[in-house]
Amino acid sequence: MASWSQWVQGARPRTLPAALAPVAAGTGAAVWQLESLTGAVDWGLVIPRALLALGVSFSLQVGVNYANDYSDGIRGTDDDRVGPFRLTGSGAASPATVKRAAIASLALGGLFGLVLIAVAQMWWALVIGAAAIAAAWFYTGGKKPYGYLGLGEVFVFLFFGLVAVNGTAYAITKQPTWVALLGSIAIGLLAVALMLTNNLRDIPTDEIAGKRTLAVRLGQRGTRWLYTATVLAPFVLMVPVIIEHRPAALVLLALPLAIPPVRAVLGDARGRDLIPVLGATGRLELVYSLLLLIGLIL
Repeated sequence: MASWSQWVQGARPRTLPAALAPVAAGTGAAVWQLESLTGAVDWGLVIPRALLALGVSFSLQVGVNYANDYSDGIRGTDDDRVGPFRLTGSGAASPATVKRAAIASLALGGLFGLVLIAVAQMWWALVIGAAAIAAAWFYTGGKKPYGYLGLGEVFVFLFFGLVAVNGTAYAITKQPTWVALLGSIAIGLLAVALMLTNNLRDIPTDEIAGKRTLAVRLGQRGTRWLYTATVLAPFVLMVPVIIEHRPAALVLLALPLAIPPVRAVLGDARGRDLIPVLGATGRLELVYSLLLLIGLIL
């Protein structure tokens, strides 16, 4: 039976910044929009909706991690995995138990989402929520998982970037904003960088297992350059926001955090040497989003 610490490891805490970051960016964009339009912010409205969005995001992130652990484990993809601890592949937990944990996490995310939709009166978002849960499961689940086809980064960009950031902002303001759109692209790219780090590390074992991730398709060189672009482009995207709202320049303080992981990736780090890069990329996304949140609120 897996211990509590093993369940925590199985949830892959290094990837959890991808859950907090879009909510932080979306909340910041919403506050900026409210102040621009009305000159005041109703924090009694903003905070509860932001917390509900955070509940959705965290639950889905943990759910997709457990679902990935289960699906890759039963396929044998994780038999020779170099990366973080796997519950199913290691035999610490039975596949059925990990599957139940995944379903419970996704269901919790759905519950948070349903409450947020009801509070914000966004009933049309039920379709998007259902699509997000389906995407979480079919990343590596089902007969033809899209993660095995090289589409994982596309769905991460879509749901942990565009949907999560703009959805959070819209749930608060009930109207779209160009700041949220740019923020969603930036956060989506950083979430892609996080996934690319994992898939770059796993190229050798994924090739053997027949898992044709984007990293496998692009190869070592192409993946390393794509990672670099997804890490640096978010800073360029914030230039128009900084011009409109100068305190948003705080986000540039996160730039030094991009240097070590980029240097390691371009320096041909492989295998276990890429595990610290995963943590560094997660910290970069987290700090970037929090600085953006603070900069937009100021």
